[in-house]
Amino acid sequence: MTAQSLEQLRRCTVAVDLGAARTRVYVRGSGLVVDEPSIAAVNTHTGSLIAVGSLAQQMSGRTPKHIRVVRPVSGGTVVDIDMAQRMLRVLVSDKIRKAWRRNPMLRVAVCLPHDAEPIAQRAAVETLTGIGARRVELVDILVAAAVGCGLPVEQPEATMIVMCGAASTQVAVLSLGSIVAAEKVLVGGDAIDYAVVQHLRSRHELMLPTQGLHPLHLALSADPAADGAEVRGRDVATGLSRTVMVSTSQVREAIHTPLTAVIDAIGRVLRGCPPDLVADLVEAGVMLAGGSAVLPGLDRMIADSTGMRVRIAENPDVCAVMGLGAMLEGRVQPLHLDPLGA
Repeated sequence: MTAQSLEQLRRCTVAVDLGAARTRVYVRGSGLVVDEPSIAAVNTHTGSLIAVGSLAQQMSGRTPKHIRVVRPVSGGTVVDIDMAQRMLRVLVSDKIRKAWRRNPMLRVAVCLPHDAEPIAQRAAVETLTGIGARRVELVDILVAAAVGCGLPVEQPEATMIVMCGAASTQVAVLSLGSIVAAEKVLVGGDAIDYAVVQHLRSRHELMLPTQGLHPLHLALSADPAADGAEVRGRDVATGLSRTVMVSTSQVREAIHTPLTAVIDAIGRVLRGCPPDLVADLVEAGVMLAGGSAVLPGLDRMIADSTGMRVRIAENPDVCAVMGLGAMLEGRVQPLHLDPLGA
């Protein structure tokens, strides 16, 4: 994160985080103005857009045959440019659209996964230029999330962040505004939810849609000391609605297998760092960010396996876009070194 790259970001007006689970938009001077699910409902007969965001998410699994619920973003990469543009046009407010029309040289910053392929970068640029952006700045989501968590990424000391998204988990060690070592594993909130759904089916003979796990996550994350939470689903044998009590220990047992891949990624990142930076991390610890950071038992499992202190960001789900917004607002300063002989 050099002074030149920060200067480019300060010329931007809008910051966008196109996530697999949610789309977030930050406007300089206004803050976070859009935080909606990255999902749209389309009429397959006419091609018309029926709903986007929260309303489209409510339709998932409940639509007739002529209505299809789609996700134009997968793993932080735009897979359907046209649908992503249509979704964004609806999500952004009239005020933002008018501001975009009035500014012929509008600049937009967008978060991308670490080491995103050129085709993914091009898809993000085409998506945003198609709705009015004249220039698009690409920012590594790990750097943006670290800034949003309040980590001193611009200082000559190591900071470690684990970004738990819906489709993947990214781990990185940063120093002097740059990524020293990073790993990405295709295990995220969706894979963990699937493990819990399979656990409920095998242990309690209960069929549960993935979105039905949201109340369970809320109950266990709101009260970490709780023994469990009630989950309502369909009985496998009778097909009737039934409620079971799921304990916290059972949830941790169910997600242990997919989380092992995350632990292995953290180990590989630590082995790829210089010893001095690893020594910094012993004191600084690990920061968890992303929408899946609040999963019960995740922080404890990482702490037990690494021996380091683990913290969850204050608002883990919006860290990336808020960090990008902080760069737009000029709240991040590069490290300036005095020249020799000064």
